[in-house]
Amino acid sequence: MNILGISAFYHDSAACLIQDGNIVAAAQEERFTRKKADASFPLHAIDYCLKEGCITPEQLDHVAFYDKPLLKFERILETYCAFAPRGFKSFLQAIPLWVKEKLHLPRELDQGLKGYKGRYIFPEHHESHAASAFFPSPFEEAAILTLDGVGEWATASYGFGRGNKIELTHEMHFPHSLGMLYSAITYYTGFKVNSGEYKVMGLAPYGDPKYKDIILKELMDLKPDGSLRLNMAYFNYCEGLTMTNEKFHTLFGGPPREMETMLTQKDMDLAASVQAVTEEAMLRAARHVHKETGSKNLCLAGGVALNCVGNGVILREGPFENIWIQPAAGDAGGALGAALIVWHQLLGKPRKVETPDAQRGSILGPAFDKETTKRFLDKVGAKYHYHENENDVIEIVAKAIEDQKVIGHMAGRMEFGPRALGSRSIIGDARSREMQSVMNLKIKFRESFRPFAPCVLREDVSEYFKMRPNEDSPYMLLVADVREDKRLPCNGDELWGIEKLKQIRSVVPAITHVDYSARVQTVDPIRHSRLYKVMKRFKENTGCPVIINTSFNVRGEPIICGPDHAYHCFMGTHIDVLVIDNFVLYKEEQPNKDNLDNAEYLKKFQLD
Repeated sequence: MNILGISAFYHDSAACLIQDGNIVAAAQEERFTRKKADASFPLHAIDYCLKEGCITPEQLDHVAFYDKPLLKFERILETYCAFAPRGFKSFLQAIPLWVKEKLHLPRELDQGLKGYKGRYIFPEHHESHAASAFFPSPFEEAAILTLDGVGEWATASYGFGRGNKIELTHEMHFPHSLGMLYSAITYYTGFKVNSGEYKVMGLAPYGDPKYKDIILKELMDLKPDGSLRLNMAYFNYCEGLTMTNEKFHTLFGGPPREMETMLTQKDMDLAASVQAVTEEAMLRAARHVHKETGSKNLCLAGGVALNCVGNGVILREGPFENIWIQPAAGDAGGALGAALIVWHQLLGKPRKVETPDAQRGSILGPAFDKETTKRFLDKVGAKYHYHENENDVIEIVAKAIEDQKVIGHMAGRMEFGPRALGSRSIIGDARSREMQSVMNLKIKFRESFRPFAPCVLREDVSEYFKMRPNEDSPYMLLVADVREDKRLPCNGDELWGIEKLKQIRSVVPAITHVDYSARVQTVDPIRHSRLYKVMKRFKENTGCPVIINTSFNVRGEPIICGPDHAYHCFMGTHIDVLVIDNFVLYKEEQPNKDNLDNAEYLKKFQLD
């Protein structure tokens, strides 16, 4: 039986194919169109999923969309009426899109799935999140907590999953939302809503949470169970085109920071404050859900579940023994959840709990064969070395990391979700004192304060980080502190703000954030076969089981998908070595190595 799940029209559109209950393929539309967080109907992602499953639209048994558009439209209309006439300008901007597209989803789906004659199924938004969190998890039973900006009406929910059934028992409703609060601070500190929240999380350790009490006193009423009410007198997202209003700006002493302008200490302190409030809210919610369900296991999804610092707090300080977080926790993962709801919840199909989980490492996107890659590289005149034996490539990559080269690593299928997990990654030596600034400024072209994540061999995770022996964090969704015995003393006076970057804090400084934290990805031989082999060889060479892993892209672009995107990024940055499966390219050998801004040139060379 073939079930297609779709998320679309808001942000981060995606598609997922389930065949007889197995997750066969899943991908975000942005990876194909190269439009970051692309919200359009995921034609390319659907086409990929169907090809991966060797089927046509006619062979689909069910198609599920990840939320209920009419219920969402009801919320939008009621909100505009409640705030009228102040929301009229926003109303005029939103309604044409609804009338043209979002209110006619069956028609839009028919156009995108020509040949499909079956029915369309519309679970609720947070049901899709909950299903994506529980059904692929390694638990027979678990509490479920979903937190995001807003779905239809719900902004948070909790419930319980057992076997092949989930039940959400409680909800928090719009406009009161932890995700909306975080997005408001994201907007105010000059970052883009729905994509810049992780920047705020990364900025937080540079500041002090001096505004935490103001947020808790003026902006929100946080209850002991983690539920909250926002003081809407300070927010503009219900009726306007911005997140905050003049009263909010007066409270914090001025207008929002303009994008791309200098960050101030106030911005850092605001980031630290909203992060502290978010962690407190997440922890209270987790404790309440544990009290209500009595489960030792917790599954998390929704955009707020991408706050890996908060996830780490729940794991360390919360009452749950085990936590599993959906790797594509945001709206993209809703496509997966919607398909799984049909299989388990509606059709009643049994669920087999898999170890380590049923997400298959989230390596669910397209791969490219040798002939396709070779054809493209020949077309652009690239100089490359092809190795029949993968072990030769592993030796080369491990030695390049040891030599402190920056490697663009593309191998096998693409990851599903916002994190690069080794298949579409830029990797380097975590021991390097210069690697963070080199990668940020010369390769990623992004803000210097942004931290990089470590990959660590799972069997060595407790040696470097404050985590349990062999603790699983395969999807880079937990933050843990670097162990004290791996830290280095900071000489001289304590620095402030961005100046903290100058201090070397551990034996793996390139991945140690200024508060001694790290967003940990554990690497094991089951889910990360190629990367595991590289890291084992690197450890044999150096004694270090930790490397840098960051997404293979530059600022403002989605993570790469195919060989053309990889080569484009390689030639447009200061990446030293490009690896595409068993092809190895060295920058100094490339005919256009001196042209580091050759996007127009490369536009001519797309895959057939």
